[in-house]
Amino acid sequence: MLYKRNPQLNKNGELIHLLSTEGLSKDILTQILDTASNFVSVNDREVKKVPLLRGKSVFNLFFENSTRTRTTFEIAAKRLSADVFNLDIARSSASKGETLLDTIDNLSAMAADIFVVRHSESGAPYLIAKHVAPHVHVVNAGDGRHAHPTQGLLDMYTIRHYKQDFSNLRVAIVGDVLHSRVARSDIHALTTLGAAEVRVVGPRTLVPADMASMGVRVFHNLEEGIKDCDVIIMLRLQNERMSGALLPSSQEYFKSFGLTEKRLELAKPDAIVMHPGPINRGVEIDSAVVDGPQAVILSQVTFGIAVRMAVMSIVAGNEA
Repeated sequence: MLYKRNPQLNKNGELIHLLSTEGLSKDILTQILDTASNFVSVNDREVKKVPLLRGKSVFNLFFENSTRTRTTFEIAAKRLSADVFNLDIARSSASKGETLLDTIDNLSAMAADIFVVRHSESGAPYLIAKHVAPHVHVVNAGDGRHAHPTQGLLDMYTIRHYKQDFSNLRVAIVGDVLHSRVARSDIHALTTLGAAEVRVVGPRTLVPADMASMGVRVFHNLEEGIKDCDVIIMLRLQNERMSGALLPSSQEYFKSFGLTEKRLELAKPDAIVMHPGPINRGVEIDSAVVDGPQAVILSQVTFGIAVRMAVMSIVAGNEA
């Protein structure tokens, strides 16, 4: 049965953890996007709260630095009326030698209901999800190079908001795909939601050799890769994850793969430009594009709160 193969689902096929967009059905992805639509309007209320997680405790466990993702998860949980606790990893027992699962056990003893986990090791959220009690839920906020499912989902929400239907879309994902958990989450979600064509664009040193096996078209020339695209998702150069000389310099990278206004003209006239952030202006994308009319980067941030509200409310509402 499906739930036995996918630890994110209960025996009824309902979402109880969000660990990856891989393996989730179109129905579940659509449920998350539709639920997020209901939460977008909460931003416009005088009192920006709904009571869905009142009395629940959400623990943000960020073993990697992140301002944007942690902040949006915190805002999302508070707007659902949850009690939110941000663990100071630098001062925590984990920095003193305590194992990851011992840390989880101690926090579970404090009546945790949801763990939001970012970790440098791929698979850490899976390990935690297999370990916690049935009533505890785990949301992956990024693990190693593996997955960043809520970023993938907010990207899908943004695309659907501006383009309505995935079936005729040509989407290009550009840049440091090798180190990008966002790229993988986007690819799995786009193919499941029925995008007409997904392209991966980047230098040979930053595109995994097995990318084509994921059902995407691979390009090593930016102009060819973005031609006639409806959506362009630019990725950050993750220098902190690179080892060895994968690139000559950031300046050389921009010359070949930086998105400029001139290059953007090769895409569809109504193409949208996205970026998971933080943005490196003048490295992967020109400031004129970031600040231009086709960029929807700030909308992604806004929609991210609603999507994370949707994810937490759905998993917390389902029993293991």
